[in-house]
Amino acid sequence: MVTFNYETDFILTDEKKHTDWVCTIIRSEGFLVGEINYIFCDDDYLHAINMQYLNHDTLTDIISFDYTEGKLISGDIFVSVERVKENALDFNVSFEEELKRVLAHGVLHYCGYKDKTKEDALLMRNKEEEKILLFHVEQ
Repeated sequence: MVTFNYETDFILTDEKKHTDWVCTIIRSEGFLVGEINYIFCDDDYLHAINMQYLNHDTLTDIISFDYTEGKLISGDIFVSVERVKENALDFNVSFEEELKRVLAHGVLHYCGYKDKTKEDALLMRNKEEEKILLFHVEQ
């Protein structure tokens, strides 16, 4: 099950379409959908989590806590709406496209994709692009 939670004024439009899409991403990678919780927040909220749990004193767009067991994908994905808006401007893409990239990025980590090396980051970016295209495919 995919759920969306809000710790900010932002509200995701068409939760069902996003839920179906996230499930499609997970299944397309050969995994099963467990409990995926997206928590939309602001920079301060996510910065506090970054400090408390990761000891990183930086702003970030996403932090994910992976509870996957075997093939059952589960986790909590915190998304700073402020960072996504800023990154969309920086990358010259729409907010909606950047949001999809971040939402996909979180579950792709749970599917085993990394982004620490240059090669891994390139593969992750290609997978994000591939999964964004699935959003427009009717289920």
